[in-house]
Order: sequence, then C-alpha cells, then structure tokens
Amino acid sequence: MTAPRRDDKLAQLAPERTLRRLELQVTRRLDGLLNGEHLGLLPGPGTELAEARLYQPGEDDVRHMDWAVTARTTTPHVRDLVADHELEAWALVDLTPSMDFGTAGMVKRELAVAALAAVGFLTVRLGDRVGAYLQHPGGLRRWPARTGKAALYALLHAVLDAPTGPGTGPPAAMSGTTATSGAPHGDLAAAITSLARGQTRRGLRVVISDFLPPPGADPATGPDAQPAWESPLRRLAARHQVLAVEVIDPRELDLPDVGLVEMTDPETGAVQEIVLSRRTRERYAQAAAAQRAGTRAALRRCGAHHLVLRTDRDWIADVARFAVRQRRAAGRAVSTAGVRP
Repeated sequence: MTAPRRDDKLAQLAPERTLRRLELQVTRRLDGLLNGEHLGLLPGPGTELAEARLYQPGEDDVRHMDWAVTARTTTPHVRDLVADHELEAWALVDLTPSMDFGTAGMVKRELAVAALAAVGFLTVRLGDRVGAYLQHPGGLRRWPARTGKAALYALLHAVLDAPTGPGTGPPAAMSGTTATSGAPHGDLAAAITSLARGQTRRGLRVVISDFLPPPGADPATGPDAQPAWESPLRRLAARHQVLAVEVIDPRELDLPDVGLVEMTDPETGAVQEIVLSRRTRERYAQAAAAQRAGTRAALRRCGAHHLVLRTDRDWIADVARFAVRQRRAAGRAVSTAGVRP
C-alpha cells in the first residue's frame, strides 16, 4: 500500500523543486545549530589524496595526473587533493524494504532523505564533502564524497530513485556509485563495518536506519540486549563522531483496533492474516517498546548521538530541538532565531 502513495507523491512534486524548498527550510531554521566549529577551507591545494576525476585541459595541473587510473580507463584522470582542514561527512543510509513503510505524512525512506539533506546542506555550505553508503537488500553501494549542492542533489535523487520491494538489489550501473562487498541481505552490522574500513579519515559519520533486525535474526529486545550492529558501531564511534538517526512510523509502535487484517513482511513479502485482538495489540506494543529501549541503550553504550525522527511529526523541528540540546550539553551558546518551537 505504501509504494503507490510514494509514486503519486513524487509524481505530483518535481524532485528538484522539492529539494530546493527543503534546502531553504533547513538553512533558515537550522542554520548555526549543526555547523561545526572549524573555519572552513584554508588556501592551498592540501596534502591528502582524494577521488580521481576526469582531466580538464587548461584547468588541471598535469602534475596531479593519476597515471594508474588513466592507463586503466584510457582517459586522462587527475587525483584531487583534500585541503588540510577540510572535513568529510559520510552517511550510511538504510534502503532495505522496511524503509518503504509509512502510514503518516511520508514513508520512512522519504524521511531518511530529509535527514540526509539536513546534514548534507549544512555540510556543503561550509565547503566540506559529503559521501554515502547506500544499503540495498542485495548489497552495499558507495557514493563518493563530493562538495557542492549539485553533488548533494544527485545523492538525494539516488536515494529517492533506488529500487524498492523484497528481493530487489542495487542496479548494476547506478550512476555515481561503486559496488562494495561485505554487507549483503540488509545486514546493518556488515554495512557499518564496511563504512569504518572504507573511510578511515576522521570526521562525521551518520547512520540513518530504522534499526530493525533482518528476517530470521534475534530481535534483541530490552535494555540489556546487544544487537549485532552494536560492536561495529562502537568501533566506528571510537574514531569518529557518530550520529544515529532512528526513523520510525507510529504503526510500528502500536497497532489499531481493526480486527482481522492482512500483514505483509516488507523484507520477505510473506503475507499473513492476523486478528488484532486487545491481547495481541498489547503484546505487540510491549515488544515494540522493548525493541526501542534496546536500540536506545545500545546507542548510548556505543557513545553515538541518537536522533529519533517520526513520519507523523515535523522532522525539521525535531532536528532543531536535538541540535539545541546537543549544544547546551556541550556548554556552547545557542541561537534559536528562526527555529519553530
């Protein structure tokens, strides 16, 4: 039921206009709350190697030619240099089928795009680079870190246009991405490990997911439970600043009193009829609360900042309140001008 709603919504709104309107909302209401304390880029080319790109005659220095890539592709490439004080923000975006669920104003995937945009727009405005790992059911794909709004728009479109449904994997030639290994079948723990191993330069790491266990895995509920992703996330947080964005829908917390319903597992596509009696709804609510408590406790043990976004709430206000709390906890001055309470 959620896929047609998503297609209708995207058909009614031009993606570019929607994302530009989102940018204005973010910069007006969150400006100064999530920005870092550094001064931005320093003059000079820097010293650390970055991504390879096509050589631009008359613009690029031939001394930066990447001969290995040039020989492999038969097209001249140069290797960019990262400025000494340039920061990198890398996001891991969960695009497994459970993220295509939503019963309120939007589906969880769209809320994930909003969270990625909130971090991305405020990052590129300082001249820093944003990259992403996109976790599909069939594997993991890496979107290289780039500066500028054009690259960020392309990344957001890639998340919106990614294939949906159980059993779908990333397209073989998805523009701008490269395939990675080690995170098949929506395994969040393996995806976090791939992110940590692939991006060792210190910076901001954002994990956007519903943190639901994959099919057949231990649900790991309760404050003392240890989900499979806890250990790799703790290792990631030991080196980087980590922000975990938990995306939830209200129907994942409690079920309505509607009697007999057909429920579909978004990960496997299995359909089952269930009578939503009072006892069933109470047990479900208890299990959902325990799962969320386990997620909160695990993120706290990892030392990651935890932001909860709901499909039935104003996500911009939630991000703003979260940023204000973080700045107050750090003892920094907070300016809330333009932030809606």
